Amino acid sequence: MLNALLGQKLAIVTHKPQTTRTRIHGVLEVPSKAKSGVKPGHPAAQIVLVDTPGIHKPDTQLDRRMMQEVHDALEQRDAVLFIVDVTHKLPRAEGDEKKITGRMALSAAEDDFSLQLIEKLDCPVILLLNKVDQISQAEVMPLIAHWAGLYKFAEIIPISARKKINLDLLLETVVRTLPEGQRYFPKDQLTDQPERFLVAELIREKILLLTGEEVPYASAVVIEKFEEPASMKKLKDGRLPVTKIAAAIFCERTGQKAILIGKQGAMLKEIGSTARKDIESLLGTRVFLELFVKVQEEWRSKPGFIEDLDWRRQMELMAEQQALEAADE
Repeated sequence: MLNALLGQKLAIVTHKPQTTRTRIHGVLEVPSKAKSGVKPGHPAAQIVLVDTPGIHKPDTQLDRRMMQEVHDALEQRDAVLFIVDVTHKLPRAEGDEKKITGRMALSAAEDDFSLQLIEKLDCPVILLLNKVDQISQAEVMPLIAHWAGLYKFAEIIPISARKKINLDLLLETVVRTLPEGQRYFPKDQLTDQPERFLVAELIREKILLLTGEEVPYASAVVIEKFEEPASMKKLKDGRLPVTKIAAAIFCERTGQKAILIGKQGAMLKEIGSTARKDIESLLGTRVFLELFVKVQEEWRSKPGFIEDLDWRRQMELMAEQQALEAADE
């Protein structure tokens, strides 16, 4: 959703749940729109979109940290976009409550858990029924009726982020809903995330896409070296300058390390080559990328390690290190 609204890839996307682990801010400039016929216009606006991890019941320390990101985002908001995947079956059939079993029963519990987070909010909550391009129009109305009966949403908008269905309507609704306020970011700023964090996420995306079972969820990426070129000008031979990056991929067991490396290093090479293409597009330079796999047993249950994974914490540590180096000079 964030990428679709911004028109640019900012958040990594995979088919696997819990892909997003932290809050990602995207800054969207919306031009003013004059009233046309019966359609209302709206003033120019800057919308700060906060993409959060998916709502889920936490089992590990990492899960708890991810849910804390959700809670923190909900504390600093003017409106909430509550996104539902319409390809998931309804957890209950009206008048047929006794037939909730298996996946449908789990879905009902997940829905109830999610709704509990917004029940006490004092801001507008807009329901987005996403992926409507994958169901028939006849199936949309029952979905609207189902969710309208669970919570009093300010608006319910069927959308498709992939096909960009009703995204203009969504933006118009958000602009009308948000209160007037000051600009938070310069017009040309897309996000508050540092490039090294975005690079780490692109590498993690490839791990999610290329490996299976437990490996993606037991993996974390930390950028250990990020050397930008002295100049962004092309070299004498016409080639782009080079950014040198070294990244550590952490996993929890030696068996997972073996999978990440692959036979004769094939998997690690594929992760690196596919990630490098996206990183070069992001940075606008050539990229020399080195990947290393390290085992940190049960890291998902270690608060200190998880805290160090947060990009804000990493930036603080870098600033402290730079201050120490400057003091020694």
